[in-house]
Parts: sequence; structure tokens; C-alpha cells
Amino acid sequence: MLVLRPPLSIELIVAMIPFALLGIDHVVLRIADLERSLAFYVGVLGCTIDKRQEDIGLIQLRAGRSQIDLVPLEGMRGKAGGAPPGVEGRNVDHFALEIAPFDEVALRAHLGAHGIAVEEVGRRYGARGYGPTIYVVDPDGNKVELKGPPEGA
Repeated sequence: MLVLRPPLSIELIVAMIPFALLGIDHVVLRIADLERSLAFYVGVLGCTIDKRQEDIGLIQLRAGRSQIDLVPLEGMRGKAGGAPPGVEGRNVDHFALEIAPFDEVALRAHLGAHGIAVEEVGRRYGARGYGPTIYVVDPDGNKVELKGPPEGA
């Protein structure tokens, strides 16, 4: 555990870190049904399949500048993760995908046409500031936040 002792300040410690964080590179989700997850992430959210690594059980989806990696439970990597995700044992609380534009009416219509319920709508703080959000749940119960542009952008 890092313990701050005077005269070290947060600013000094941050200045000593030899890299800059640039954003989310990828999120890895353990999933129960590959086709169902592909239908959601590709068919509903618009990701594209970037790479398949069948030998280790990994499908990498392009999500703008980031990736969402899908690990089927029956594959080598999926089995290594233990019990499957569920109400009592999630692998991820949620992750946010930045989207633009954010047209709530159009988003609701699009999601509804795919049978996807909107869980929550609001204004949340994210990497680029406050902005509109819609929460949905993927086929494996992972919460996905669709985050609109920051206010004033």
C-alpha cells in the first residue's frame, strides 16, 4: 500500500510516475453465450469484430478507440475465471462507452427495437466531465453505460 508522508504530495507522486494514462484500452467480459453477446455488442451497439483468438477463447471487439474482449465461459480463459457471472457474482460493476450524438429519443427507439430495456437515464460525471447517460444490461447481466458528449462540447 502506498502511504503518503510529508513532504510527499499527491502532485509530487504523480510527477514521478513515468507514464500518462490516456483512457480505457479494453474491458474483458466473461460471457455465457457468444452469439447472444455478439448480437448485443455488434448488432445493437455497433462494435465490430477486430480479432478472434480461438485457441485461447477470446473475441476482441472494436469499440471506437477501445476494445471489449469477450471470453466465453466454456473456453480456456473462461474456465479459468471460476463461477459464471450472475446476480450474486458479477465480474464487472459497469463500464462506459462514450457515444455521440446523444439523442435520448432515438436511443430509446433503437434499444427498444432490439428488445433492450433502458435501466436508468441521467446525468453523470465521466472521464471528460458531466454528460448524459443511459444504462442498459447486456445478455450476461453486465451493466453498460452509454455516455454522451460532455456538457458544453
